[in-house]
Amino acid sequence: MNQPVSRVIHTGQALVDVVVEVPDLPVRGQNVMATSATDYAGGAVTVLVAAARFGADCVHAGAHGTGPHGDLIRTALKAEGIGVSAPPVPDRDTGICVVMVEPSAERTFVTTLGAEREISVDSLATSEPKAGDLVCVTGFSLALASTRDPLLAWLLTLDPDVVVVLDPGAAFASLPEDVRAAMLEVTDVWSSNAEEAEDLLREVGAEAPHDLAALTTAIAPLLRGDAVAIVRDGPEGCAVHVAGGTTYVAGYPQKPLDTNGAGDTHTGALLAEVAAGTPWVEGCRRANAAAAIKVTRRGPESAPTAAEVDAFLASR
Repeated sequence: MNQPVSRVIHTGQALVDVVVEVPDLPVRGQNVMATSATDYAGGAVTVLVAAARFGADCVHAGAHGTGPHGDLIRTALKAEGIGVSAPPVPDRDTGICVVMVEPSAERTFVTTLGAEREISVDSLATSEPKAGDLVCVTGFSLALASTRDPLLAWLLTLDPDVVVVLDPGAAFASLPEDVRAAMLEVTDVWSSNAEEAEDLLREVGAEAPHDLAALTTAIAPLLRGDAVAIVRDGPEGCAVHVAGGTTYVAGYPQKPLDTNGAGDTHTGALLAEVAAGTPWVEGCRRANAAAAIKVTRRGPESAPTAAEVDAFLASR
């Protein structure tokens, strides 16, 4: 884990987030009036935008469609200088994720399936990962065979010095045991929230500690070799297990406006810092600050720049 890293490559789904702000979720079968509705490039784009704004060289290796949603994704990536390695999927557009955001900043999702699910070993290989590159995987890619099978097959072809980063998401713990095992065997970095870490430990029959540092320490042995584990807990910050030791890194509580994309912002900022040579603990401190700034802004594309994080930390 000490080799230099260069690019951040994301294999996950780039979706269009249709974000609607609602006063409350409707009762089943009833209606609620939204106060706003906005389309954003979301999913894997959120991680890549955060990393790019921290100066990383970024590539999206996942699939994208032919149509207005695919166009929106490509436009958003191009605006941040993020490369797209695979050609568009013909005759099918990118899917959407309807995101209902309540005044508390809590969000509820409904996701459709589209061109982003049409990947192959060959399409992923267009990103050409080199030793030291950071390759990001989301647990949602493992939930369906159309993305799971080519992804797991492709990961086995990578140079052993490519750093595989798993963001498990809510889907991972409930996957079949053999799928989880196949993914964990190639995972060098785990980055999740506390609930996702607790769910996995319960699934494997292990105790899920309530202490964030102990929880992070418990995840590390499930991964490949001398892996790094990061577990986030919103405004409480995160813990990072690296080189055999675990460190708690305090967060920066803010009054949230929109928490959608906060975890992805944390991941993107952290990976960019590591790609630039920042130690993991310091990278987590800066990622905590990036996520704190993001929750005060609307939309998943609202990650701060490294300079904004510098100013935020200087003011603390």
